[in-house]
Amino acid sequence: MSTSPITFLKGHGTENDFVIVPDPDNSIDLPPSLVARLCDRRAGIGGDGLLHVVRSAEHPEARSMADAAEWFMDYRNADGSIAEMCGNGVRVFARYLQRAGLVGGGDLAIATRGGVKLVHIAKADSGGGITVSMGRAVLPEGDVTVSVGARDWSARNVNMGNPHAVAFVDDLEHAGDLFTAPPFSPASAYPDGVNIEFVVDRGPRHVAMRVHERGSGETRSCGTGACAVAVAAARRDGADPAVTGEPVTYTVDVLGGRLVITERPDGTIEMTGPAVIVAEGTIDADWIAPAA
Repeated sequence: MSTSPITFLKGHGTENDFVIVPDPDNSIDLPPSLVARLCDRRAGIGGDGLLHVVRSAEHPEARSMADAAEWFMDYRNADGSIAEMCGNGVRVFARYLQRAGLVGGGDLAIATRGGVKLVHIAKADSGGGITVSMGRAVLPEGDVTVSVGARDWSARNVNMGNPHAVAFVDDLEHAGDLFTAPPFSPASAYPDGVNIEFVVDRGPRHVAMRVHERGSGETRSCGTGACAVAVAAARRDGADPAVTGEPVTYTVDVLGGRLVITERPDGTIEMTGPAVIVAEGTIDADWIAPAA
């Protein structure tokens, strides 16, 4: 591992926060131990995850997408594990590219392990939000149950490029502290773990959620989770754009703010929300070395 100083930034999307490591040439070694140390909120910089910014052509997992997207979001969970996709992370990733002068406003494509995501950066005078085309939801068949203490709920299995179990509850407090992953069954439904959303209604096509993200614990927001929640709520409410030909939009309140999710008749899901860069600096080489 290189022991040279590492440049970093810190950003968040609806308070889902990330350490950002620019590395266009993929020259920085980021083993799980270093990622976990960087994301530690007391001994490190602190974050729900890490956004490793790499040119697609320079990363073995993204070279096949290089013609479609110049930049690859090599996303890591707070514990150092690799994740397929992070919806809030994509918005913050796009905001970093804009801040660094690597892209302008308007439309761009970003490669992820969940495929190429299309992003639109709005003009500052229109509110400055970022919209991400999150692809289509997959709704695997089969019953899933999630549990907290003595309570059990039937959950909707939704895959947004990563797995989600969406449970509708009477009170968000029923989710408990969410420090550890709530049990689920059957285990075969999610062999690699799952993100679990607990959801309550706030009004017509308006819900609120809490989430346990695998590898990170409870987070202030989860973009793919908000999309999964909107789809699950729409189906519960009898709305399916593929059947009606009409888009469906849900407002999803998360602990860190608000996201707006629209499902189009072709199945494409769009997520709109804020993305903010709050700081930048350098990680000391002497601090990096022990994580090797």
